[in-house]
Amino acid sequence: MLVLILSVVVLLVIGGCGCVFWAARGDAPRWARGVAKVTLLGSDLARSASRNSRSQQGGGDD
Repeated sequence: MLVLILSVVVLLVIGGCGCVFWAARGDAPRWARGVAKVTLLGSDLARSASRNSRSQQGGGDD
């Protein structure tokens, strides 16, 4: 069951990346541009969450 869920997540990520590429070319339909925006937003959220967790683990030794 876990393999099935992870497979679906990987397929969604690959599809989102494809929509980002398609939208960057400029000839994507509206739905693909929407999927690309959601994918980029998710990427930004994951990146900011990663930064926050790394800064909390550092212990302030900067």
